[in-house]
Amino acid sequence: MPNTMKRLSVSLLASLVLSGAKDLSAQQAQTAAGNLLIKNATVLTVTKGTLQNSDILVRNGKITQIGQNLTAPAGAQVIDATGKYVMPGIIDPHSHAMSDATNEGSLSVTSMVRIQDVLNPTDVAIYRALAGGVTTINVLHGSANTIGGQNSVVKLKWGRDVDQMLFPNAMPGIKFALGENVTRKNSQQIQIPGLTTGRAVRYPTTRMGQEEVIRDAFTRARDYKAQWDDYKARVAKGEKGLVTPARDLELEPLVEVLEGKRFVHAHSYRSDEMLMLLNVAKEFGFTVKTLQHGLEGYKIASEIAQAGTGLSSFADEWSYKIEAYDAIPYNVAILTRHGVTATINSDSDERMRRLNIDAAKLMRYGGLTEDEALKTITYNGAVQLGVQDRVGSIEVGKDADLAIFNSHPLSVYANVDKTIIDGEVFFDRAQDLAKREQLAKERADLEKAPENQAPNATRRPPFIP
Repeated sequence: MPNTMKRLSVSLLASLVLSGAKDLSAQQAQTAAGNLLIKNATVLTVTKGTLQNSDILVRNGKITQIGQNLTAPAGAQVIDATGKYVMPGIIDPHSHAMSDATNEGSLSVTSMVRIQDVLNPTDVAIYRALAGGVTTINVLHGSANTIGGQNSVVKLKWGRDVDQMLFPNAMPGIKFALGENVTRKNSQQIQIPGLTTGRAVRYPTTRMGQEEVIRDAFTRARDYKAQWDDYKARVAKGEKGLVTPARDLELEPLVEVLEGKRFVHAHSYRSDEMLMLLNVAKEFGFTVKTLQHGLEGYKIASEIAQAGTGLSSFADEWSYKIEAYDAIPYNVAILTRHGVTATINSDSDERMRRLNIDAAKLMRYGGLTEDEALKTITYNGAVQLGVQDRVGSIEVGKDADLAIFNSHPLSVYANVDKTIIDGEVFFDRAQDLAKREQLAKERADLEKAPENQAPNATRRPPFIP
């Protein structure tokens, strides 16, 4: 992108963020720190059925009461949802939104890197996702590595700092990857940032090599854990003069996996590679939390269920590469019927805005009920991220992360009117429409500004000395 356009984009984005922040400040004052009452809605609780003409009372960002004819506390915002539908905020278990860097592709094992360190709170995908009713996403490292980096679970609080967007006390996770995406990184035609053409081929180049990388990494992690366990036990006994073991930032996250303190989210497609990972996990005594994509999961649905592993897939995307050829649209339904906690994910800033429609497809391909379909984009995702006690369904005591649709969210005609996180409105369609003329004028003014004009023979831009 030319420098002039870069500066224009940055200026415009900054302006939009500031405008949004001002609107949010006003909204916060109106909602009295997360206090609001939604009245006369059709409430899709997901876990406790559908409630007609019901109210939802929110205090301090938590759902405190669900019923009829509820009264709003002083200063709370009242939202008339007559004729509208309220559902839990949508959860996307596999996203790369907000990440300024996705793959650290130089090594086979990069468990020491953290997506948290490269999150961009001004990514416009956040706002667009809110417009689709999405409130929580799982931002994952890419699939260039057999063992990739640490993920971040994020609440999409547009206009806030990253620290305010990280989901409090969410279970930490790590990204694994199997199959073509790992081995094809060795192609001399694919450029990896930091590496040049003609580089040495990175191990592994085959699926059997990927299995060895995982087994080797966990063998080292198990030995590292034993070393620290022995040291701590001897300290507890009062031994003196001990040498503290050296810290290993690569192995520490894998020790957390062995201890059940960090989830494994594994990019995978083929049934044989998924079985391989489940067997290696069993060998080392940990559970794979989710198989990501898992397009051939239907072939081994019983084995996945027996392992206690979930699967997060696409609704209807397949045959875009060799290992995706055996995908079928019935995958999630078959897994659900076998007792697997299954979800729909986006892996895309575009699909992320339409997950409600992807969920609806599961009623056509597999005969899921409305609640089962909605679970694939709400409660089941919360389970896969270990936050089901906080979000994923509309229940008293849970976070008020909600989406208000103008018609049933499983309809292609449905639009989001408001998206609410912790009792605060972060997307309001009416406000968005009202601001468009103002923002169009603001953009036009920015485009005319001298600093956004192309340089010419008589004027040099200010950024060139």
